Amino acid sequence: MEYLSVYTRAQALDDGVLVDVTELSKEARIRYPVALTKALYEEVFVPSEADERLGQSVTGRLWDALTLFAWYARRINGHTFQYPLRVQRGHRAVDVLLKAVIGPGDDLEPVITLLLPHED
Repeated sequence: MEYLSVYTRAQALDDGVLVDVTELSKEARIRYPVALTKALYEEVFVPSEADERLGQSVTGRLWDALTLFAWYARRINGHTFQYPLRVQRGHRAVDVLLKAVIGPGDDLEPVITLLLPHED
């Protein structure tokens, strides 16, 4: 098979298409590298200024998503699944759905990618 072009995970991380959260994921006892799509990161994890004043932070939201991922991944038999995350926006909680894909990286090593449900 001949490929016309290849876009690697490493290139996506370098280009900012994926956001590497592996260091925090290690603290959540996730053994494989984890990245989020830029769209997911900006839409769900970056709090507004008003939410920051209410104590919301990227790290706090990521921690919640990663610990929930670990919980669901241990209970679900599959490489792709969706799970809910509750995010505080203003004075109300909003449920968002995250998609997790556990698959091979550039060198066929296990990697985890978190996405919005409509992303591939």
